[in-house]
Amino acid sequence: MTSTTTGQLPELACYGLPGHTASPRDVLAEARRAEELGIGSVFLSERFNLKDAGVLAGAVAAATERTGIATAATNHNTRHPLVTATLATTAYRLSGGRYALGLGRGFGALFDVMGLPQVTGAQLEDVIGIYRRLWRGEMVLGHEGPAGSYPFLHQDSSFAEDVPVLLMAIGDRSLELAGRVADGVVLHTFFTDETLTRAVATVRASAERAGRDPASVRIWSVLATVEDSLPEEARQRKLVGRLATYLQGYGDVLVRANGWDPDVLRRFREHPLVQGYPGAFDAIGTVEELSRLREEVLPDEWLAAAAVGSAEACAGRVQDQLDAGADSVVLHGATPDELAPVLAAWRRVRDDALDELPVNPGRSA
Repeated sequence: MTSTTTGQLPELACYGLPGHTASPRDVLAEARRAEELGIGSVFLSERFNLKDAGVLAGAVAAATERTGIATAATNHNTRHPLVTATLATTAYRLSGGRYALGLGRGFGALFDVMGLPQVTGAQLEDVIGIYRRLWRGEMVLGHEGPAGSYPFLHQDSSFAEDVPVLLMAIGDRSLELAGRVADGVVLHTFFTDETLTRAVATVRASAERAGRDPASVRIWSVLATVEDSLPEEARQRKLVGRLATYLQGYGDVLVRANGWDPDVLRRFREHPLVQGYPGAFDAIGTVEELSRLREEVLPDEWLAAAAVGSAEACAGRVQDQLDAGADSVVLHGATPDELAPVLAAWRRVRDDALDELPVNPGRSA
């Protein structure tokens, strides 16, 4: 059974302010447009310039009425636990229960130069426990754990908040942690279908070992979506530039997760264009530079882990993600208007049973 209505699509999400931005105010129009088009959720990444997770979540909550909202992701080590817990309860109530707090490990090298401790799985598990106690109205007294030492933490004794927690995950240990403690997991862009299948199995198995219902963890795949109607420079940056940027930042993790050839990654890093490059390829890469990377060092196999081509082909790749075990799909790297043709094509083939998914991106039922 298929859907051709213009209703919400809770199985799909987009990112607000995808990539780099100099105008955070644009998220207001993007969020409204996403809701008009029926995109189920808006995810919000954080960068230490003009993309604060809490501010953006509040903006999207105010600009929309039906759209789910998630930080995907912020880092627990950049805020005191009480501050992050307050961010979450504020966004959750402001949005009428549409908000989920998303946490990730971030970049270890960046934390080193910022003078912050690198994020560990033990810290994440500990701090999530702190948040949930605070959201239940409890006092946290004399806490000593991987997330830190806290003599006294408290929000409000009347609280009975049920804020879902999402974890961003690439490697097996993060996937297992998500299955054990999180309400949902957001996978990484450029996962192959085989890697996605393995990741889903890892999360579900971990949840079952923890005595949880494996289906209770909502799994989001993240699919770079580059539809044919976009200008060439935009297509190149959203596909080649985005993958190259990931390889610049944490290529070892992504290559290992996908079982790709590490020698290809080595050749990429040794390429004269990559060495000493003055920024992120998805932000400043030219068509000439990105075409050179594609021709000389990036295999077609690696770039195929995305949705590319006609709107119908991109919609088919969305179904591939669901067939591989994901519950939902983030259409990554494109604005709502850029996604409009893909959404129309998806409506013609989607199953109406997907309507049953909750609005909040951190809930499975």
